[in-house]
Amino acid sequence: MTSENGGPGTGVLDHPAWAALTGPHRGFAVTGPAGLAVRYPGDVSPLAALHDPADPRAWADLAALAEPGGLLLVTGLSGPPEGWETVVSLPGVQLDGRDVRGRASAQAVPLGPADVPEMLELVALAKPGPFRERTVELGTYLGIRHEGRLVAMAGERMRPAGWSEISAVCTHPGHRGRGLGALLTRAVVAAIRERGDQPFLHAAAENAGAVRLYESMGFRLRRRPSFFGVRPPAP
Repeated sequence: MTSENGGPGTGVLDHPAWAALTGPHRGFAVTGPAGLAVRYPGDVSPLAALHDPADPRAWADLAALAEPGGLLLVTGLSGPPEGWETVVSLPGVQLDGRDVRGRASAQAVPLGPADVPEMLELVALAKPGPFRERTVELGTYLGIRHEGRLVAMAGERMRPAGWSEISAVCTHPGHRGRGLGALLTRAVVAAIRERGDQPFLHAAAENAGAVRLYESMGFRLRRRPSFFGVRPPAP
C-alpha cells in the first residue's frame, strides 16, 4: 500500500504486529491452528495479533498460542473478551517518523547476538519495554559504549510492509542528559531509510518527556493505541 506521494501508506500501522508477522517478519511467525492469530516466538517478543479482534474464533486461536504462565502483548483493540485476564494495560502513542531526519553516527556501533547479555543488563536498568534473548534478530540494533561498557542502545522491532518500528531506545541512568537516545534514534532512522522503509515508534502516553523529545525530532502523533498484556482463560 502506498500513499499519494509515493511513500508507504499508513494503513498497516493500525495493526502493525499482524502486518509484520504476515509480511516482512513472517519468518518469525508462530501461527494459530486456524490462521486467525499469530505471535512472535516467546524468546523474541511477547507481541501477538489477531486477524479480527471482534471474531471469537481469533481469540480461541490466540489462546492456543499462549505459553504456560506467559503473557501475550496485544494492541489495536479496546480490550480482551470476557474470561481473559488483563495483567497489564498501558495507554500509548504511535508516532509517524516520515518527517524525521536520519543521521548516521560514528559513535553508534552495530550490536548482535554476542552483545545480548550486555543489552539485557541495560534493559533491566533502563526499562524501555519488552526485550528478550532473540529480540536483536528483528532488525538493526546500534549501541554506544563508554570505556568499553554499553551505555545506550536503540533498534528495530515490528516491520509492517514499508515501515520499521524503532524500539528499545534506552540509556544507562548514569549517562542520561547527553543526547545519546536522540543520536541513536537518528542513526536507526538512517538505517531504516537506507533499506527503503520509513520509521515509526510507540511510547507510553504517560512518558511525556520522551514524547516531547520524539516530537522535537519530527515524529508526529498518529494514534493513541493501548497495549494489553493478557492471559487466556484457564482450560
